[in-house]
Amino acid sequence: MKLLLDTHILLWSVLEPERLSRRISQAVTSCENELWLSAASIWEIVLLDRKGRIELKPDVTTWVKDTIDRLKLNEAPITFEVALESGSTGLAHSDPGDRFLVASAKVFELTLITADEHLYGAPGISVLPNH
Repeated sequence: MKLLLDTHILLWSVLEPERLSRRISQAVTSCENELWLSAASIWEIVLLDRKGRIELKPDVTTWVKDTIDRLKLNEAPITFEVALESGSTGLAHSDPGDRFLVASAKVFELTLITADEHLYGAPGISVLPNH
């Protein structure tokens, strides 16, 4: 299965794995699944670090690069198609990060792993909820 990790799922996978449900933990660690990360999630991580809401050691850039390598994450880039799709996600709220995640899942045919209840029923994509 091709799985797109929501930003918090990536952070929890590395920093707080006990926050993941058994099903999500198994999905993330199974070598049978491909793990994907949106460039929007890296943007969110950089913002969280800059605001002091998370502290990544030795620094955010090194942490992100090491995590991408260690988890063998595939890049879900923000392409023209993803940017256009972000405008028609059908989400009730306007969070740009969420819109890019949903658009990326749709364009790249990925299953979104999230604990965000606002995304559980996102139209046009498959969602694997962390509960």
